[in-house]
Amino acid sequence: MREVELLEKDGVVQDFNIMKSKGLGDSIEKFTKATGIKKVVNKVSEGLNIPCGCEGRRDAMNILFPYNNKK
Repeated sequence: MREVELLEKDGVVQDFNIMKSKGLGDSIEKFTKATGIKKVVNKVSEGLNIPCGCEGRRDAMNILFPYNNKK
């Protein structure tokens, strides 16, 4: 899995367009990180001692709904 470190200042994402989205899953991941939803989900998952499955969902959404990024 790929992981990109986001630039944060005082807990606020400054630039979350570091990598291009390959599909809908990447866009949703960027949104959840930018809004803080991902941190909440991670805390709840840790508290319940169950994996959130975020990476698998992201990859599945990227396969189902890819962006046709032309270079």
